[in-house]
Amino acid sequence: METDGFYPLLPMQRWLLKTHLNRPNSTMMNISALFRFDQKFDLEQAIKCTMESLNAHDIFRARLVKHPVTGEWCQRFDGEIEPLFIEKLSDEEFEQRKKKLIRPYELINRPLYRLEFFVTPTAKYVFFDCYHVMLDGIAAMILFWKEVEMRYCGKKISRRPMNYAEYVLKELKIPPEELEEGNKFWREMLSGFDETKHLPPPDVHDSQQWQQNTLIIDLKNISHEFFTQTARTENTFFIAATMLAIAKTTGARNSVMSWVHNGRYTSQERRLVGIMIEQFPISWDFTEDLSAGEFLDGLEEKIQTGMKYRHSLGTIYDEGLEDDCATLIFHKKEIGAFNETEFAGLPVEMIDLPPSEYAAAENFLDLELNLSNDGKYFIYFDYNAGRYSETAMKNFAATFDEIVRALQDGRKMISEIL
Repeated sequence: METDGFYPLLPMQRWLLKTHLNRPNSTMMNISALFRFDQKFDLEQAIKCTMESLNAHDIFRARLVKHPVTGEWCQRFDGEIEPLFIEKLSDEEFEQRKKKLIRPYELINRPLYRLEFFVTPTAKYVFFDCYHVMLDGIAAMILFWKEVEMRYCGKKISRRPMNYAEYVLKELKIPPEELEEGNKFWREMLSGFDETKHLPPPDVHDSQQWQQNTLIIDLKNISHEFFTQTARTENTFFIAATMLAIAKTTGARNSVMSWVHNGRYTSQERRLVGIMIEQFPISWDFTEDLSAGEFLDGLEEKIQTGMKYRHSLGTIYDEGLEDDCATLIFHKKEIGAFNETEFAGLPVEMIDLPPSEYAAAENFLDLELNLSNDGKYFIYFDYNAGRYSETAMKNFAATFDEIVRALQDGRKMISEIL
């Protein structure tokens, strides 16, 4: 495929960019982290290794541009990798600087990541921020930093990674006629979506407010041991719990939502630094009663069927069919690696960043489910404070936790749970 250096955006990229352009001055598409190291950490060596990894992946050369002929948003992979440097600050100056680290991106022909290195009298810091249209959490917080760590430890990076530009061209080679069956499948699945039935009821009614709020809730009624002792998959189980929690809070007898897959299916893709995630819709009609075990089996089958049509997901992204769905993101220990306490054998701590003055909610409601190192689960709620109060989210979390407990009894009837 001839590109003249201009590569089309993939459907997920188009969708995320379109969503952001509704609030272009926000930081809703930023993926950010601040790491604190002790004084033994060699910042000069870290910068050298980071530069090597930046140059190894074309996604860090990516720039968003408008095509000179069509005027459509597209991407180039020929930007410059800008040099990194260390900034020296007092501890007091750094505390003030920390408040300004997360900021919006200039989208036209500008770098779409930030790396900043700081040293103070008491610690050393690395700030990393990237634009979600170009990188997902696994690429940014696991693949990239694991590679930097390997270089820092003197380990050889033996295999050349696939370029993201190559991946884009591969994905765009699928003939449109091969996507039609999947297009129909997804449109039918989402045809009955109704936010009054398929989202928790709002208790705040500020239609002009898209202020992001977050909340972390520990699940008390389940541990990882349940899954090690049964044949149940965590992702399917927690999708089921989310669907039932929404149905119970709305009084509906069907459920429609979305869940996120990491989008990496081959060995090459599992090493590719770029945005790969896919957001799958899922629906279920609870009119006909069945047991919890039967529901989980049926839901797993439906999920597997949907994944066969993953290349048709562009239809729902482009048509905005799941824009308002509640979304479950199950990180397990993938993003947990982002919270590790060591880097190259040295202690490291991830520091909470102050809320950005530019923050805006991306969706009505995202539930990011995480598994901690001690086998416990917790939910990170990312929600629109113009629709939900913190109290509403805590009440929904309590309902979710009770449903999680009930679902573990495969003989319990869904009607009883609801």
